[in-house]
Amino acid sequence: MKTKKLTALLAAGFVLAGSFASAGSAWAAGISSAEQARQKALQKVPNAVVTDVDLDRENGQQVYEIELVKGSKKYDMTYRASDGKLLAYGWEKTTVSPSSSRSLISTSKCRQLASNKVKNGTITAISQKVDDGIDIYKVKMTAGNKRYTLKYHARTGALLECKWELAASASSSTQGGKIGLEKAKQIALDAVPGATVYKAEYDVDDGVAVYEVELIKGNYEYEFKIDANTGAILEQDKDWRD
Repeated sequence: MKTKKLTALLAAGFVLAGSFASAGSAWAAGISSAEQARQKALQKVPNAVVTDVDLDRENGQQVYEIELVKGSKKYDMTYRASDGKLLAYGWEKTTVSPSSSRSLISTSKCRQLASNKVKNGTITAISQKVDDGIDIYKVKMTAGNKRYTLKYHARTGALLECKWELAASASSSTQGGKIGLEKAKQIALDAVPGATVYKAEYDVDDGVAVYEVELIKGNYEYEFKIDANTGAILEQDKDWRD
């Protein structure tokens, strides 16, 4: 009789321990501290130096934003705190030579480079500009549920920056702002009649709730940052695209 009772207690103990282990695993999947975020980023870029870790809110969710440096590259990552999912990832070169004596590469060559970098991606915009004295091509692409921004040296063809972010869901993009996502889109479209909305999402930028809206019209792309509470246009940018 005692043996049966002991066996039953041991079995119950194993079940209870298993429950705690499962719960612990589920909790471990999320990120609950800056140190956990730091370690997760270092797994992505081994031997890098973490320079900053911030807890922020993005699209109504708590996220950890981590900055790292390794060699001549600076890395940025955004992890969702609730489940540890990587929402955005990118890197950029910190030292670049102007190479002004060389001729500009063609737009078609840049298209080819971008298509080779992002397999099965769709190029939505290409613009050529000067950034900090460097001639660059800025390429925007979509592939699956990711949106890419690539920057190529317009004279050497070298990839200077590569970033992607997961497209925000419709539900998360409408959180937090009083005016709503559709109103924000309309405000941007009123400023550029006849344009097409390429991207629109809710964000919190330095503690200010905003809607970020990107438009395309003809050979130009437009970027707006709109106050989510008042509808005021806080920032507006216009770039040439091919």
